[in-house]
Amino acid sequence: MDWMKLVHGEAPAAPAPFRTGDQVRVWFKILEQGKERLGQFEGIVIRCRGSGPSRTFTVRRLTHGEGVERVFPLDAKTIARIEVLQRGRVKRGRLYYLRTVIGKTRIAARDTTAAPAPSATQPPAAKPAHVEAGTSHPATSAPAAASPARPAAR
Repeated sequence: MDWMKLVHGEAPAAPAPFRTGDQVRVWFKILEQGKERLGQFEGIVIRCRGSGPSRTFTVRRLTHGEGVERVFPLDAKTIARIEVLQRGRVKRGRLYYLRTVIGKTRIAARDTTAAPAPSATQPPAAKPAHVEAGTSHPATSAPAAASPARPAAR
């Protein structure tokens, strides 16, 4: 018997519902003293690799200022479910640069819906002063009035 079928079963792995850059919450089973409970690991997917039953993904999160990464097999029996919290828009397949970033990082959210059409009742947006003045650059436009919050230099 093929050991892959023995370990992973007969059913092929379903395609992943997430991509690199998505923020996910992975619920996994923990066995302690004969009891089973669910733990969760929430973070950003920084890597998806492999294909078929050997496919894995890496999730990274910050815990008390320390970066923690965990690698999960996609078709493991210990994974109860995977929730996608936010879709990320990234241009890379591996986000290893997040390891060197200090502090929280924001990845732009992927737009899952089409942009709404502007309504007829909504007024058009105001043009900047340099556009109304007919110049092509803000520095060449007429000087703006001094703001009351900042007194003029003496």
